[in-house]
Amino acid sequence: MSTPDPGAWLLDRIDAREKTLTSHIEQIQAQIAELTARLRDLDQDLDHLRITRKTLLVLAGEPAPASPPPPAPAVPGHPAYQQILTLMADIGQPSRARDLCLALDLPLARKNIENTRAKLKRLVSLGILMEIEPGLFAQPRP
Repeated sequence: MSTPDPGAWLLDRIDAREKTLTSHIEQIQAQIAELTARLRDLDQDLDHLRITRKTLLVLAGEPAPASPPPPAPAVPGHPAYQQILTLMADIGQPSRARDLCLALDLPLARKNIENTRAKLKRLVSLGILMEIEPGLFAQPRP
């Protein structure tokens, strides 16, 4: 019977221990890589929260922006509408279609009064004039 070589036995033990340690090192390095990636993600999330907090604090300290005024309604293209609006501005008080016909030097025919009333109603529908009571039209107050 031959006796085992103590040097070979010792080298085999060292090789086995080296493989075990190498395996442990690789596992721990993989864990470190995973933890490093998680840490990087958490740092990024924390940075985003800090930026959000800072932005909200800045916005909370600023006065609310004024909303832009609504666009002025477009006056219909027919010159009669502009004449009516100019006359309404000159008169400066609520008027009826009949009074406007007189001021515009139109004959007081039913057709003229009804046409003027229709134009006034259209200006009301566009938000340019108001009908403060049936048949009585005025410019909105600023």
